[in-house]
Amino acid sequence: MNSVIGDWLFGLFGSNGELGLIIFIFLIFLLDALLVPTLPELFFVLAFMGCPPYRAPLVFGSEILLAAVAAELVGILSLYYIAKHIRIPGRVERAVQKYTKFLVMGDERLLLLNRVAPMIPFAGAFIAIAKWDLKKSLSYVVLGCVLKYGAILLMSDFFFQYFSSSEAQTFTIIFIFAVIIVSFIASYIMQKRKGVGKNADKGPKP
Repeated sequence: MNSVIGDWLFGLFGSNGELGLIIFIFLIFLLDALLVPTLPELFFVLAFMGCPPYRAPLVFGSEILLAAVAAELVGILSLYYIAKHIRIPGRVERAVQKYTKFLVMGDERLLLLNRVAPMIPFAGAFIAIAKWDLKKSLSYVVLGCVLKYGAILLMSDFFFQYFSSSEAQTFTIIFIFAVIIVSFIASYIMQKRKGVGKNADKGPKP
């Protein structure tokens, strides 16, 4: 379902040149931050591979990276605002606090770790419910986005610099799927080690 949405958006905006691809990336990352996972890594690379021939790849890559960061901030701030202006049930707040205690770090740094091992859904609402510092949280969000997608951008550019176009596309797609798989595995292992989902349901012993 998530890939269907991404494919539809790519079909809608991807053929509209540079501006269309930037809008496409903005919407993909916005949906990922707001509603559902959209495999942004894959679509980020697809957009990069659509770089217009008259643009320097790294310059265009920097533009879509800025679009990704902007979308992340809009999505997170939107959820944060909503969570701050509605009544959150006490059991939800307790569940969030308990959840963070089972993770490696129980503060805003989790947002940086979340880039490697996704463990925080609906980050904007999570920040509000966990009562984390907003400025610090946003700085980790931006840093994580720049580091992760900047690395993907550089690797993609490397493949296109030193291999033929068809080989570069193949290597880039393989690299992205490897990144996604490693992220899911890392998330599963970390949650398993900390007993998230099992121990979190158990209340304190009398």
